[in-house]
Amino acid sequence: MIATYNERQPLPQLVQQIWQHLPLARILVVDDNSPDGTGDWVRELAARDERIELLHREEKAGLGAATVAGLQMALQKSSDWIATMDADLSHRPEDLNRMWQVLNQKESGDGDGKFDVLIGSRYIQGGRIENWSLPRRFASRAVNGFARWVLWLKTRDNSGAFRIYRSETLRRTGLDSISCNGFAYLEQILMHLKKSGARFHEVPIVFSERNLGESKVTLGELFRNLRDILWLGLRRG
Repeated sequence: MIATYNERQPLPQLVQQIWQHLPLARILVVDDNSPDGTGDWVRELAARDERIELLHREEKAGLGAATVAGLQMALQKSSDWIATMDADLSHRPEDLNRMWQVLNQKESGDGDGKFDVLIGSRYIQGGRIENWSLPRRFASRAVNGFARWVLWLKTRDNSGAFRIYRSETLRRTGLDSISCNGFAYLEQILMHLKKSGARFHEVPIVFSERNLGESKVTLGELFRNLRDILWLGLRRG
């Protein structure tokens, strides 16, 4: 599941790479009426290839709302697992393939080794970030550390969208209660999953700064994220 807004440039390359590594993957694109034609491109491809589907939303209502809508639609399908990733090529499809292999290895083992949420992590051994400035690295670390402290999360990378969820676990979580439309929706989902008893596992990934299109991250969004995480912490009980 990929949420998009004005991602017409990188999306075709991302879709091609996903199918290169995972040819049977079904892709759901949730587009908030992008004026650059992102949704039109997906709609045209979907007419020729049943592996991709478009959820068109009439207006831009926030990344959190778009992600929740996409996850709810994906839960209506027959998939046992739902993966989410960014559309801007910052998440590598080869890492998605590796995460899927780790998941299958865990599922084929004994019950104690299984988990419900697999997180592509920049902040465990083997993970790294490429082409980020020092201030942005510091800001990301600060947000993740703040979330761990305020929300009592044990996972190291709480602000990344590169994840694979067990569908059964998501259904129990209650996605309707996810209220953050900014980037803090990522931490809020983890908080609700933790409350439901979900088991987490992190896999190291390489995160690269986008080289096509424009970044959606601003200083204002950073402060809004910290504010929302604090609000979540105050309501945690």
